Amino acid sequence: MAGPYSVAAICGSLRSASWNRKLMNAAIARAPAALSIREVPIGDLPLFNEDLERDPWPDAVLAAGAAVRAADAVLIATPEYNASVPGPLKNALDWLSRRTSAGPAPLNGKPVAIIGATPGLMGTARAQAQVRQALQNLALPVLPGPNVFVTQAATRFDDQGALADEMTARMLDTLLERFVDWIERSVPQGSR
Repeated sequence: MAGPYSVAAICGSLRSASWNRKLMNAAIARAPAALSIREVPIGDLPLFNEDLERDPWPDAVLAAGAAVRAADAVLIATPEYNASVPGPLKNALDWLSRRTSAGPAPLNGKPVAIIGATPGLMGTARAQAQVRQALQNLALPVLPGPNVFVTQAATRFDDQGALADEMTARMLDTLLERFVDWIERSVPQGSR
């Protein structure tokens, strides 16, 4: 096993105590030694607007882009709002898929894994499918299933926000181990 691989984590919810932030934090805390996961904040990104794609690019776009560009891979934690991808996440993907004044599109060629949590029974399946579709349109290597769809999120975390459900922890651990292998297969040799 090679590594450690740097992973840019993007939380699709801006709420500080969101279930997806808790799930992302659990992934950060449970990451195997071969992964170093750090959050890339997206809350300050302006709404995507091609009129802003000129020098100087918005500082928040350049900062997020630099963090993603420097990473070996990307982990996305997505909620599901109205059976769809939340606006902040879609906005971030739009910005990060664009070539900037600093270089190629930050997401260009990055292996991606998707996780999600919801208080409902669908476990973000529809939102994850939509994120997967957008990423595959960008020709990104997206980790295939089985996926981590956390249902009834309120029962999966303790009062301090830590992951407390053993089955969910095992699913997350399995996904993270599979993500290491996926990154190793997806990152061209000698590119690190």
